[in-house]
Amino acid sequence: MAYSKTSNKSQDKDVKYLSKDYNSFKNQLINFTRTYFPDNFNDFSEGNPGMMFLEMAAYVGDVLSFYTDTQLRESFLSLAKDKTNVYNLAYSVGYKPKITSAASVNLEISQLIPSDASNNYEPDFNYALNINKNSTFLTKNKSSFYTTKDIRFSFSSSFEPTTISIYQYDTSNNPEYYLLTKTVPAVSGDLKSEIFTIGSAEKFKTINLFDSDIISIESITDSDNNKWTEVPYMAQDTVFEEVQNLGTNDPTLQQYNNQTPYLLKLKRTPKRFTTRIKSDNSIDIQFGAGTNDKADEQIIPNPDNIGLGIKDGRSKLDTAYDPSNFLHTRAYGEAPSNTTLTVNYLVGGGLKSNVNSNTITTIGTLFTTNKPNVNNSMVNFAKSSIVCTNPEAARGGGAGETIEEVRMNTMANFSSQQRTVTKDDYLIRTLSMPSQFGRVSKAFIMQDDQISPLTTEPDRIPNPLALNLYTLGYDVNKKLTNLNTATKTNLATYLEQYRMLTDAINIKDAFPINFQVEFEITSFKNYNNQLVLLECISELQTYFQIDKWQINQPIIISEIENLIGSVDGVQTINSLVLNNISGESQGYSQYSYDFKSATRDGVIYPSMDPSIFELKYPNKDINGRVTTY
Repeated sequence: MAYSKTSNKSQDKDVKYLSKDYNSFKNQLINFTRTYFPDNFNDFSEGNPGMMFLEMAAYVGDVLSFYTDTQLRESFLSLAKDKTNVYNLAYSVGYKPKITSAASVNLEISQLIPSDASNNYEPDFNYALNINKNSTFLTKNKSSFYTTKDIRFSFSSSFEPTTISIYQYDTSNNPEYYLLTKTVPAVSGDLKSEIFTIGSAEKFKTINLFDSDIISIESITDSDNNKWTEVPYMAQDTVFEEVQNLGTNDPTLQQYNNQTPYLLKLKRTPKRFTTRIKSDNSIDIQFGAGTNDKADEQIIPNPDNIGLGIKDGRSKLDTAYDPSNFLHTRAYGEAPSNTTLTVNYLVGGGLKSNVNSNTITTIGTLFTTNKPNVNNSMVNFAKSSIVCTNPEAARGGGAGETIEEVRMNTMANFSSQQRTVTKDDYLIRTLSMPSQFGRVSKAFIMQDDQISPLTTEPDRIPNPLALNLYTLGYDVNKKLTNLNTATKTNLATYLEQYRMLTDAINIKDAFPINFQVEFEITSFKNYNNQLVLLECISELQTYFQIDKWQINQPIIISEIENLIGSVDGVQTINSLVLNNISGESQGYSQYSYDFKSATRDGVIYPSMDPSIFELKYPNKDINGRVTTY
């Protein structure tokens, strides 16, 4: 039927869309009825049965308006109030809320080892134990703390020092036993287990773990002793793996195992799972979607061999593949089937986990390893000699995150999302690499540049697709040194998982510049000259501690003068000179540097190539003189 636009428009009614609550809806309905149905309904008194229908319509409109507003509000993280919605929004941007907060503490673990009479009564490190992480130590009231790192008594570095002291002498006054002490971080918690029986394969199979104060899932093992690995999301098919730096694992990098005890490797993990906290504080454990026994290449096209006339190739390019087949592959992990899963998890935390100092003194469950082909009775003695304590109180335990804390932490986490975009991102990732893979002490990053081959002058041309990451580490005496090849390899593997696709990272060595300080002061008559001089030297040693200095940080002479001048007893500073010292034969850096030419307006600038100033031997490289008037 044809109709004119004009006639249709004449039938339009004026509908107002500003009503939001019951009274507004009711008033608008009354006005609408008076305007368009004056002859049909004109009694709007409360006793008229017709008002019941208007009020019921206003009621329905009020309810619908309320839920529309509520649903819109709950879709925004900054406005949501419902706990379930806040959790869902947090997971959508990659943040995992915490049910409980566990207390942390540094434990001092000690053990005895015998001396080696054939080696001038030096410590026999053949009996130095390795105490694996997740070993437990107990408080006096049996609260449990588990270690988060391996304790390697035979390994010592500036970051993991092993304190060695003579514990006992024999009848000939020779050392008989040595005491080895290390510090290891520990977290409060108790290990529990739960068993789940799984039947036939099910896509994205989910099991629920309900317990109070669950800290984390430690491991999941099936009845065939296969280990399942936790990942942030199911599409992640690789995880980091710690591999001991041995000749059997890498004969090239094995020579650096004293500084880098573990190698960082990437491992593909089809058996994986994710965890998700629910509003009732239980945890859902979700597995993958791979439910098909056939190889993935048989149900989806493989771009590596499709169209090739080889044994495993596929020549039928016109074959249709069901897109839903991808949900049956192992691209999102395998689904367990016809097995039994043992879930080991940690519970604990809370305010009760905050314990006082020197209260964690009981040995719980130790997972120890020792070198082969040694005396078993001495190994048992070494194990029985293990003692522990906590010099400082355990702190940090508390209740789980509130709704507001989850909201704030989620918004803070969203901006990073584990990506390395800025220079600071790369520096933080570099310095955050776990110490068992080698420790990066100093790092500096800049855009790559190269010498232009088109000009005779050394013009530097920036390369926008590459970054130069300059690094340095510490030796056992906490002196700057270049990273070994094993540590650089681990760092490259570590950064690979976070770098932008178009970024290239060149890991290079920075240049340490060693120097000495010479100064002369005049002291007041009523002060002891030597005490004043020693105080000045102590202040300079503290000022030039290598922990406080970074790559490309200049030396400001006026700061040093103010530091010396602030020492009680100093009247004037007669002279202050900083000189470069170089020469590997003398134990210094090989790099020379002209301090005089690098000084501008009282500031000693580093070189164009990333370098760091290091007062390598503060006990002898600070020379001071004092005079009196």
